[in-house]
Amino acid sequence: MAKLELQDLTKAYSRDIVPVKRLNLTVEDNEFLTLVGPSGCGKSTILRMIAGLDQPTEGRVLIGDRDVSRLAPGDRNIAMVFQSYALYPHMTVGENIASGLKLRHLPAGDIQKRVQEASGVLGLDPLLDRKPAKLSGGQRQRVALARALVRNPDVFLLDEPLSNLDALLREQVRADLKQIFADQKSPIVYVTHDQTEAMTLSTKVAVLSNGYLQQLGHPHEIYKTPANRFVASFIGSPQMNLFPLSRTGNDVVLGNFRVPLPAGVHSSSVILGIRPEHLRLPRPGDALTVTGNVFLVENLGMHDLVSLKVQGDPSLSLRAILPADATWSRENLTLALPPETIHWFDGETEQRLSA
Repeated sequence: MAKLELQDLTKAYSRDIVPVKRLNLTVEDNEFLTLVGPSGCGKSTILRMIAGLDQPTEGRVLIGDRDVSRLAPGDRNIAMVFQSYALYPHMTVGENIASGLKLRHLPAGDIQKRVQEASGVLGLDPLLDRKPAKLSGGQRQRVALARALVRNPDVFLLDEPLSNLDALLREQVRADLKQIFADQKSPIVYVTHDQTEAMTLSTKVAVLSNGYLQQLGHPHEIYKTPANRFVASFIGSPQMNLFPLSRTGNDVVLGNFRVPLPAGVHSSSVILGIRPEHLRLPRPGDALTVTGNVFLVENLGMHDLVSLKVQGDPSLSLRAILPADATWSRENLTLALPPETIHWFDGETEQRLSA
């Protein structure tokens, strides 16, 4: 197997259009890296440079010890699964899966063995004689995955492979992907704008914005300790509550409420962050609370997503996830902010504060 390295990778279409800026990443064997970020952040451009579909302006792509930066896609031994399936409509499922192997002139016996193994893993055995027109969206995506698996590539690349599926099917195929790729030893790079996919599938997540790498780490690390305001706002659904505040002595003021700053924070302005799922109804002994008036309740089934205006400053609003069977008043709803769940960011640099 071979690890994947991106060294100072840059792609510039003009002086003003630079979708990828000096990116450094390493994906080891058996690692599942997801590139996630908003539209235009550079994630698909990175995938295309790894695949050889786009040439980097600067930097290198290494697979194992080979510099493949200038090699044609067919010489890189990578397998790519596209958003659009890209199946041959005139071929059967079995022929689609085998198509890449036939182009490489593998012996017929090896081709048949690999096709059978991949179709067995993906549950495609009953469909091998069908053509793509007679398959559902989920079945077509499985065929595209099988075609990638049979190649035994050095690197797997997946470009938003679930985006064309409906919500229920996406959840099912996502679970299948996690099981399938758990047994693969090659590096895997997955591109998505869906943070749920990023958090559930990955061993590592790279959060991108405006062509720059914002944070790289395990999904739990990125959720628990976001490196800056952008990561904090992008990772997590519903979005983290974020309040730019000015300090007054050792406190900041949130509406009518004072929130003590942790020791070691010296910034004159800070950003207080707390996730909706960490706000809760007060318990005895809770010292840090905020009160507001509810203006919107969204039913999520077992929970309600509650939006309220903070007393003392109606321009400030926050959202909290509360149990659907809890009893609370729309007027003067008080919520507790557990201190250990509060995130602090510098008001000017927007970087995470160490305290």
